[in-house]
Amino acid sequence: MLSNRSRDIMREPALINPVEQEDWNNLLISTPGYSFFHTSNWAEVLRKSYSYKPVYLSVREQNQFASLLPMMEVDSILTGKKGVCLPFTDMCEPIAENAQQFQKLFDQAVALGRKRKWKYLAIRGGEKYLSAEKPAEFFYGHKLDLAPGQQQLFLNLRDSTQRNIKKAQKENISVTISTSPQSMKDFYRLNTQTRREHGLPPQPFHFFRNLHDLVIKKDLGFIVTASANNVVIAANVYFKFGHEVIYKYGASDKKFQHLRANNLVMWETIKWSADQGFAKLCFGRTEPENKGLMQFKAGWGAKAYKIYYYRYDLQKNVFTANPSDINPLLKKIFSRLPIPVLRMLGRILYRHMG
Repeated sequence: MLSNRSRDIMREPALINPVEQEDWNNLLISTPGYSFFHTSNWAEVLRKSYSYKPVYLSVREQNQFASLLPMMEVDSILTGKKGVCLPFTDMCEPIAENAQQFQKLFDQAVALGRKRKWKYLAIRGGEKYLSAEKPAEFFYGHKLDLAPGQQQLFLNLRDSTQRNIKKAQKENISVTISTSPQSMKDFYRLNTQTRREHGLPPQPFHFFRNLHDLVIKKDLGFIVTASANNVVIAANVYFKFGHEVIYKYGASDKKFQHLRANNLVMWETIKWSADQGFAKLCFGRTEPENKGLMQFKAGWGAKAYKIYYYRYDLQKNVFTANPSDINPLLKKIFSRLPIPVLRMLGRILYRHMG
């Protein structure tokens, strides 16, 4: 006779909305392979901010998931209709104990996509099961082991990183770890400046307001700000869930770059995370051509790994490459636009970019 576990694994994945499941995060934290991006809180941020439809496929056991493929349906008049695992997410690994479980998830997702007339299915992760397929693109992730503790972590830093931390301390930069709405407003002010410098519009403020209300306020994240003379000049947004802290967004005022506030923000986060008993600090994704950012992350002693994104074309029934970089001419135009115009463009465009 099959055990309850075996019967669950053999079941077909069910379509479910995590936002409607009160016990979702409790089940998730008992499931191997989970991350913050699998939580119902992140799903609700995406749904509420951009009207995406949660279409998660899962097989539940009594106290965890046997398999899980989180997806959002993005229905756009500009970019078409598609399923994405998950929008604005660095990596969201499908959860499955073996290749057969994953294949069930994938087949069901393809069938759902055809029924709902998606152009394609995008999976941000899944290399364990899709390594034989052609990736759409790849990024680097960086992860820092916090187990050594503060003293050893500092000694493990690159010399230049240590010097930059000491420089910020010498300049009397003050760092605050906060969950306040004002900290999010301070971050957003800097974020609009930073995005403009990179030739990109910022995500709309309502996205970050939802992030505060649904994640930060629920004790699943925090904001770290650095101030000079009582003015916030750098800020990072972090998520936390289970044993990991995840760096998600960072911004700073370029005029104060010489004060090295960004370095002190990251160091204070590392110290706090280690003291709180977290095992890892994830530094988010980095484009392979962004050598400077990769060097910055490596300077903290973080180990690099590759993150593969996959795109399955539902019309051609094939995995396709699809570099998602924005046209350099558009970046040049965006970098010259006034910030109010960029904010307006962000409110219009991001809903279609997931």
